[in-house]
Amino acid sequence: MNWTDPSAIGYPALFGGVLLGSVIPIVPTGAVVGAAAAVATTTDHLSLPLVIVLAVLGAYLGDVLTFAVPRLGSEPLLRWVERRQQADRLTRGREQFARRGWQLVVIGRLVPAGRIPVLLAAGTLSYPWRKFLPAGLVACVLWAVAYSLLGIISGGIFDSPLIATLLATVLVLLVTVAMALLGRLRRKPERTPGNAVTGPGKGRLLRGGRVVARVLLVWAAVTGALRLLDLGLDGFSMRSWWQPTVCALILGLLTSVLWPLVVRIAWPIAYFTLGAGTFLLLSAATLAVLQAVPGVRLDDFSSAVIVTVAMSAVGAVISSLLAIDEDEIFFRRAARRRRRQPPGAGPGEPEVPGVLFLQIDGLGYDTVRRAVRDGDMPTFAAWLNEGTHALTRWHTDWSSQTGASVCGILHGSNHDILGFRWYEKDRDHVMACAHPADAAEIERRHTNGRGLLSGDGASRGNLFSGDAGHVSLTMSSLPVLVPRTLRGRRRDRVGAGYRAYFANPVNVLRTFGVALADVLRELSAAAKQRRAGVRPRIPRGGFYPLARPGTTVIARDVVVSAIIGDMLAGRPVVYADFLGYDEVAHHSGIERFDTLEVLRSIDQQFARLQRASRIAPRRYHIVGLSDHGQTQGQAFVDRFGETVEALVGRLCGGEPVAEPSRRRQAGSWLVNAALAEAGSTGGPIARRLRERVEQAEGAPDRPRTPGGSPGAVARVAPGVVAVVSGHLAMVSFTEHEGRVELETIEREYPDLLPTLVDHDGIGFLLVRSSEFGPVVLGREGLKRLATGVVIGEDPLAGYGPYADELVNRVDTFPHCADVMINSRYDPESDQSSPFERHVGSHGALGGPQQRGFIVHPKEFPAPGEPVGAEAVHHVFRDWLTFLGHPEPVVPEEKSTPVPSEVV
Repeated sequence: MNWTDPSAIGYPALFGGVLLGSVIPIVPTGAVVGAAAAVATTTDHLSLPLVIVLAVLGAYLGDVLTFAVPRLGSEPLLRWVERRQQADRLTRGREQFARRGWQLVVIGRLVPAGRIPVLLAAGTLSYPWRKFLPAGLVACVLWAVAYSLLGIISGGIFDSPLIATLLATVLVLLVTVAMALLGRLRRKPERTPGNAVTGPGKGRLLRGGRVVARVLLVWAAVTGALRLLDLGLDGFSMRSWWQPTVCALILGLLTSVLWPLVVRIAWPIAYFTLGAGTFLLLSAATLAVLQAVPGVRLDDFSSAVIVTVAMSAVGAVISSLLAIDEDEIFFRRAARRRRRQPPGAGPGEPEVPGVLFLQIDGLGYDTVRRAVRDGDMPTFAAWLNEGTHALTRWHTDWSSQTGASVCGILHGSNHDILGFRWYEKDRDHVMACAHPADAAEIERRHTNGRGLLSGDGASRGNLFSGDAGHVSLTMSSLPVLVPRTLRGRRRDRVGAGYRAYFANPVNVLRTFGVALADVLRELSAAAKQRRAGVRPRIPRGGFYPLARPGTTVIARDVVVSAIIGDMLAGRPVVYADFLGYDEVAHHSGIERFDTLEVLRSIDQQFARLQRASRIAPRRYHIVGLSDHGQTQGQAFVDRFGETVEALVGRLCGGEPVAEPSRRRQAGSWLVNAALAEAGSTGGPIARRLRERVEQAEGAPDRPRTPGGSPGAVARVAPGVVAVVSGHLAMVSFTEHEGRVELETIEREYPDLLPTLVDHDGIGFLLVRSSEFGPVVLGREGLKRLATGVVIGEDPLAGYGPYADELVNRVDTFPHCADVMINSRYDPESDQSSPFERHVGSHGALGGPQQRGFIVHPKEFPAPGEPVGAEAVHHVFRDWLTFLGHPEPVVPEEKSTPVPSEVV
């Protein structure tokens, strides 16, 4: 043997150094392999493939020997090997290995200071040789390739073998130190004062195995993609065989490590461009980085954009195939942010389970039952069939819409919330739940600091916060749009979940790809409805096809990503709203094929969150629910040719409203026919109302009293404001303070109440009489709520068993409108005509819109059938108490009380 030949010295030194360091951890084996790979890259003295083979053999033989010591029962050797290891690390290794052996064999070899505890635990637990040998070989191959690549990078940058070797050694040491520090930070929250190993360790093992598989496959796939781009993309080329591999690694590090830090600073670019701006910034970074790699040619920015998109597309495909969630990088980043033990986990005590309240906006009890039966919700079906969950229904308030329901569920009060929007006469202002400032004001009125999510909970995609410490995409907590005086104390600010999600370009590409598919799906569904002549339907063109993915895809993905982060952070309670079904049902119908497709996608997210909960630091229960249902029917304006606001305005002496479309002009004859019928004979209540006006010497030609001037809110007639909210319409007379009584309305607007009562699209009215108190008027009868006296037929008979108390409650609200109008519900067809231009709609009483659902774990106390959102709040609060969650404490700064009648 020629000992002057560098290979004669290099190969034995490599093999011996790796073997020795694998048995006795005094030699930095990673540095040895990296240095040898750097020499092989820059000189002809060593062969890179042979370097990798010898590194694998040395590491494999060392691992087998280390495993054999405890496996074969040699006590002196076992004590000698263990003497340099910390006792708690060995104990933790044994406990974890008993649950997940093969993953630990692979991960232990790649994690600094993790190999020997894993091998000793494997031997002590008599892990079978037939399982250990192949797992150990795979681990050594991955380890040798990973550290060889560090040497390849240094050799590709510097031609000098000495400098390349030194750089490779430094890189290996830096990676080792960084991984050790990361491991220490991730272990901190898993420790209890008694050195007990708690839940987070379990999650980290599963997450670690998944990450290793994902990283390696993405690396290989991106390397192949770069090679294909080298062949087919003008302006991009790589001359050496190692450059695609090295460039893939560099781009991967740029995306996963450096890029989130950049986006944290420049997140408004991502926020206001729906993530597209991240691609432009990342493409610029890619152009700069790849041009610095020797031998790589990247000519212009457009080529850099193509390379970036291709890399992200490959990552998205691999993530979809392997990961619990497509944003695996976000998983790990969110896990690293966890810094403290969740409440309820003390030494020797079982941890209090967390609860995810996942709301499917607008999905009624009747629809969810059919969806489970027909296979449109397989996750729900599995829960119910396996007996882990139960399905029950709850009855909404009269205002069956998200504002009243969510405020009641989260804050325990929805007092004086009349609709999704309503008029407040004392302020001449229309309150809108979807307006940030109004949502913040509504929350201020109803919170007492003890909301359902108080105590480090999280609110995602909601109208209100529920006093959560962590919020994102929550209307009442948008600091940019909500006045400072109405802002609560929040730990998270606008864009928190949004920024974390779109920091990963893989998420951006995937979300926009799915969003584009949803746009095409909407265009196709609308065209099919038109061709088939489906009724009822509404126009679905214009901007809507582009806006629809905002709720069905983008908001959904951001909310799911935020919930996963909440679980990894161990937050006790999370409440999230999925809006996609409600949005599509408004435009398409409550059970049309494209609406059910959206429902299936939401059901998939529930399954995805259930899988993600397995890596969380605490056990999580999932509760599915809805805030209300929807009742389908042809829109009031399409059926009768004018809106209910226009009808009220005309009856109160306002100017006729120009017909907004040909459809309405064609159907105007229906209005004339209906008005002619009402003016001739009409129903008994309409005749009685007209008789009262005649007896009071009311003048039919005096539609209103003089005076009054328009205010900030548009009037449908002088001194008259009409506001609609789904199946509910509200009329207020602004010339009078407070509630205007029935007798005054009859005197000043004699045609209004009779015509409304007899209208085919109106079910009943609520008015206040100076003599009888609250009175409900219907076509065939009336009901005095104060005494329960019914004259003729009960107008509330077809609107559910709780209609009396729900309507009577609204009558007590300070801002109750002078005339409350509920659309007519037809039980024969199960339809009702909404006052807004929707197909499926809600907001009042009548049919499926009144019936929400709750899918809850069977181990929870049975909820019965709650009536009203406030009752649902108490059920949920009782469940949290049942699980061991502490009672909420009222913050000192919270001084606004909840109205006494709803405490």
